Amino acid sequence: MFQSISYNGSMEENYSLLNKQLSALLAGENHLIANLSNASALLNVFLKQINWVGFYLFEDGGLVLGPFQGLPACIRIPIGKGVCGTAAQAAKTLVVDDVDQFPGHIACDAASKSEIVIPVFKNRSLIAVLDIDSPIKNRFSKEEAKHLEQFVKVLEENL
Repeated sequence: MFQSISYNGSMEENYSLLNKQLSALLAGENHLIANLSNASALLNVFLKQINWVGFYLFEDGGLVLGPFQGLPACIRIPIGKGVCGTAAQAAKTLVVDDVDQFPGHIACDAASKSEIVIPVFKNRSLIAVLDIDSPIKNRFSKEEAKHLEQFVKVLEENL
């Protein structure tokens, strides 16, 4: 069962603990929505200075809102639109330091100033994107992006 972990080490040590906790939460469970719900809740507790974290599921050629933590959000995002749709189309992580400078940014929450989106794959097919927003510009470093990509890899291995 879930136990609170104290994240007081280096970024690398903290993400290592986070990934172990994610693996434990997902062990033996293959229900997509349940697993994505726990993953978003875990990130919401772990990450500081964020205002939204969750998943958009790839369905019917577009993205539809999935499990998340935060204010109500946009329900559908076309592939190639906004940060989520662009990351899904490119099949790669996008870090946006200032969302107001991103052409076609979809502002679900006007408080969001920076964003990271990481595609999630199963059997090499896109199934979702992890979307994390922050009310602070330049919130997501390249180092943290690599750690969040590893979190997604742990998730993918357990889906």
